[in-house]
Amino acid sequence: MEIWINPRCGKCRTAISELDAAGAEYTVRRYLEDPPDAAEIERVLERLALEPWDIARVDEAVGKELGLKEWGRTEADRARWIEALAANPILIQRPIITADDGHAVVARTPEALRSVIPG
Repeated sequence: MEIWINPRCGKCRTAISELDAAGAEYTVRRYLEDPPDAAEIERVLERLALEPWDIARVDEAVGKELGLKEWGRTEADRARWIEALAANPILIQRPIITADDGHAVVARTPEALRSVIPG
């Protein structure tokens, strides 16, 4: 399993603590330092069963500069969103955990986090 984190994020630190407490094996990816490209974001979105606007942090300064709240949210707009996330990884919601069984979650709630903890 892999967890995309921003070490300054409290929810990310909580997720790591929970994974450690459960004895889970995982790889940490500091996605701001090692950003995913558009193809990787597309693959993770497929595993999450979400759209790019569902994982975008529209209230980040960059999101406000880009005017993300006003962007369309249709299939035709998808590529634009994915490119924005790839170019500005700070816009990606966190933590994202990709589980070994193929599914993935945005682990912002205890329920989402528990869904990927083996046990």
